[in-house]
Amino acid sequence: MRFGVLGPLAVWADDGSPVRVPEAKVRALLVDLLVHEGRPVPMDRLIDDLWGGRPSSNPAGTLQARVSQLRRALGGPETVVREPAGYRLAGAEVDAEEFTALVARAREGTPEARAGLLADALALWRGSAYADHADAPFVAAAAARLEEARLAALEDQAEVRLALGEPVELGTLVLRHPLRERLRGLHMRALYRGGRQSEALENYAEVRERLADELGVDPGRELAALYEAILRQDPSLDPARVPGVRLPLPLTELIGREDAVAEVRALLDAGRLVTLTGPGGVGKTRLAMETAGRLEDVRLVELAATTDPVQAVIEALGVRDDGASAGPVERLVTALRDKRLLLVMDNCEHVIDGTAGLVSTLLRAAGGLRVLATSREPLAVQGERVWPVPPLEIEQGVRLFAARAVAADPGFALDDGNAATVATIVERLDGLPLALELAATRVRALGVRELAARLDDRFRVLGAGRRGAPGRQQTLRAVIDWSWELLSEPERVVLRRLAVHADGCLLEAAERVCAQPGVDVLGTLAQLVDRSLVSPGPRYRLLETVRAYGLERLAEAGEALELRERHAAYYTELAERAELRESGQGEWLRRLDAEGANLRLALESESHALRLVNALGWYWFLRGRRGEASRAIARALSSGGGEAGERALAAVWQAGMTLSTGDTADTVPYEELDRAGAAFADWFLSYVRWAYGDHPAHEVRVERALAAFEELGDRWGTAAALDVRAKLAIVRGDLTAMQANGERSLAIFQEVGDGWGQSEAMETLGLLAEIRGEYAESARRRERGLELAEELGLESAFRLSVLGRTALLRGDYALADDYHERARKLAVEQSYKSAEEHAALGLGLSARRQGRLEEAETLLRPWLAWLRQVDGQPGLALILAELGFAAEQRGDTAAALALHREGYACARASGDPRAVALALEGLAGALPARDAARFLGTAAAIRESVGAPLPPAERGDVERIAARALAELGEHAYAEARDSGQRELRTHLPRAFRGGPGHQPAAQRLDPLGHADQPEPPAQS
Repeated sequence: MRFGVLGPLAVWADDGSPVRVPEAKVRALLVDLLVHEGRPVPMDRLIDDLWGGRPSSNPAGTLQARVSQLRRALGGPETVVREPAGYRLAGAEVDAEEFTALVARAREGTPEARAGLLADALALWRGSAYADHADAPFVAAAAARLEEARLAALEDQAEVRLALGEPVELGTLVLRHPLRERLRGLHMRALYRGGRQSEALENYAEVRERLADELGVDPGRELAALYEAILRQDPSLDPARVPGVRLPLPLTELIGREDAVAEVRALLDAGRLVTLTGPGGVGKTRLAMETAGRLEDVRLVELAATTDPVQAVIEALGVRDDGASAGPVERLVTALRDKRLLLVMDNCEHVIDGTAGLVSTLLRAAGGLRVLATSREPLAVQGERVWPVPPLEIEQGVRLFAARAVAADPGFALDDGNAATVATIVERLDGLPLALELAATRVRALGVRELAARLDDRFRVLGAGRRGAPGRQQTLRAVIDWSWELLSEPERVVLRRLAVHADGCLLEAAERVCAQPGVDVLGTLAQLVDRSLVSPGPRYRLLETVRAYGLERLAEAGEALELRERHAAYYTELAERAELRESGQGEWLRRLDAEGANLRLALESESHALRLVNALGWYWFLRGRRGEASRAIARALSSGGGEAGERALAAVWQAGMTLSTGDTADTVPYEELDRAGAAFADWFLSYVRWAYGDHPAHEVRVERALAAFEELGDRWGTAAALDVRAKLAIVRGDLTAMQANGERSLAIFQEVGDGWGQSEAMETLGLLAEIRGEYAESARRRERGLELAEELGLESAFRLSVLGRTALLRGDYALADDYHERARKLAVEQSYKSAEEHAALGLGLSARRQGRLEEAETLLRPWLAWLRQVDGQPGLALILAELGFAAEQRGDTAAALALHREGYACARASGDPRAVALALEGLAGALPARDAARFLGTAAAIRESVGAPLPPAERGDVERIAARALAELGEHAYAEARDSGQRELRTHLPRAFRGGPGHQPAAQRLDPLGHADQPEPPAQS
């Protein structure tokens, strides 16, 4: 068992797992035993410590009970031993004892070994000693001893670290212990070594004054001697130093790089060469200065203004030329061989080869040398650790911008009114610290909103120089110019041509679009990645600022128009290659998703727009981007170009997108379409509108499309036509045809590997199973359809909702509500009104079936207005029926009758006989018994006539109403009335089912509960 007192009381088993000690008195008993460090504690002492002047009537017995509890907690009677002198803790390992032992070992050995032991010792502390029992009088002395030992160990650690030349921060500790002279001396020495002599002297003056005021004494002889040594800058205070250029003091706080400083410091601790890489303006130099500024023996070598890195290092280190025959590199090696030193080599990119060779030579010869380099590309020498400096995240960039904006304009304040605009500025400027600092200086003149609005012309807006900054950092353009001038001509060609892409590109696109005779695009691209101008692949991106610069250079080279056309040609061919109807469908969908920005840019090319919209039509449809598709197709058609066949196919896509949102479409020029195009038009325009309009006309077009697809050998088209044929069969009540066509469609879609098609066919067959009352099979089909849709990232709100309907019909209301609620939330997020209505209806159906009538009415009634607006007669018929049933169950017969009458009218208008049957069943519940029986008979006959009798799970309302009528009429009269109703079948059937002329039924498909499938979601931009 191991015990912890260096913090709150803790107990650990041998395997390291925590052990719980219950009750405050039992824990206090354990602490008392630990305080005595294995020595026995008399019973009267324990009683006095635990209960003070208020012991129980039987203190010895109470103590023994607590000891028993403690033994059980610790694992047995042997853990707490009773001896004549009292109780003691047996075999305890205590963290305080381990701490003491480590500190004792740290008094000897090398500084490195001592530092390690002290670090281990101090790591044992989890807080103040006996932190959760510090108020107990019996703890005070032991806790004070441990805290004094901890403080002494911290002083030992500081002393060792100073001997190793490491920075030490003691300010917080001095504030807590201001009169501790050893600590003050260490703090003064650390301040002096950090170049803060004045603060070290002020520290001495302050402690001298406090000692005099509070204790009436002067500082000790050792502290006074240290003060004198600091005054005269005694060399003995510092390890042997190399003369030369020190780091400049920062003028502003480094913001947003706290974690980066720690990471780079860790790399320097682990290796001897670290190179910070990144594009111009990302803050490599500032990060290097901040990291190195916390270390000892640092020298800065500024390479931006030199072409001779060797001479730059000689000057930075102050190495003298005494006329000896040794060359400059040999003199550097001699000067550094026995020194512990960090060289900061800043801006290596324009002398990269010479710097790399020099650094490699010096590191091999001088074991105490470390190098922190900044460059826009790695040095590429052995042992190098490259740390790419990233742009600031949005939150960090906002902090930086706000701080610099306040400095430029004291009246500026970041608040809720401007925070989003500032975040936009940070994003538009790629999170580059230099760009953000330049932008912040314009806030006083422009304000943040005007500044954000003008960033399309960023190089002019951020063209004001920063006085005192190097020329390459005075303007945003100068930053990029510096990198551009260092590029070879092939690198310039590829970089400016890459800029034509939006949101980057893959290697294939780069090689096609950026190609030029004699230029190795792949190799050049790798060089640009090394130079921090292009992000590493597989998707090669430019910062927005670099892209804007590249587009300017592209225009200067006279290549802008040519490259735009190359870009459009490549992405048009890419879209035409996309296999969206085969097994690679998911991969192609994801690839086109990733290329969204490039595809939109390519659509701006009038010479490629028609081909591209025709290639993207199915992709847009699958992704539900009807609005984006319609706008793009309209622009392409308005250009007036393209062949007649291309324009006709684009018109088909436009009509399909428009019809799928419930609007009226223009006439399609069929005469301009070839056989395949006409077949596709017949299928697509029927598919998107099959649940509405002229049902016989839909069947004619689908049959025509099916024949053409089969003749052309188009397996996908054949499967798609069969699926719509199966959907149309339900309106006729032809379940046999629905099954045959649905199964054939599914088999072919599985054969070609189209997940969308399989999902569609699964839903068709799932609905068929539901109509037949085969709910397990329906759920299986629909769940698989949902899986396929989710794998492809297709819309799933409606698919979730139909699964909810299946669960509802199976009587699993909890599962049904879960599906419907998930569907509702998803539909709201996607602004998919039809799916939201379907899900809300499902929740209402479930609520009524569970007897929550008021909740059902609250869920359903708000949708009446929307359904009337979109002329959703089947949906109105079902909701009115549900509201009528609820009113009837509440006993409000008049309201029920009015609702069911309106629902009956909607059902007749819908053209679906099952909707009429549902309305008649509802009316039966609101009418006298004889009429009720007659209407129930008619409804049953209608359902039988279309091959869809009510399954047992859906007979609740009918059975309730029938039971009332039977009780009132008696069996004979009830049967007679019901039979008479069956003979009235033709009176109530919709005209389309009686063969009447001139009727065009909506033919909207209802599920067994009577609700229509909803149209596709409205187009989303």
